[in-house]
Amino acid sequence: MAGRYNQGMATSRRVTAIIERDGDWYVATCPEFDIASQGKTVEEARANLTEALTLFLETADPLEIESRFHPDVFITQVEVPVG
Repeated sequence: MAGRYNQGMATSRRVTAIIERDGDWYVATCPEFDIASQGKTVEEARANLTEALTLFLETADPLEIESRFHPDVFITQVEVPVG
């Protein structure tokens, strides 16, 4: 998979953002890279996560990017009995 996230290229990738409320804050995480950020609103948390991911992809060593990238992320729901 080397080169999947080449630095210096003007491309973009779509990754997962999971945003959860945590008290007065919203926490945004990207499971593909295990990167998180937060904000006072959903929009701010999303923007801060985008900034954190961008900085990581621009500055990290390509080997670190490849080792942290986990493309097999599945978001689903399950039904469980209650009571």
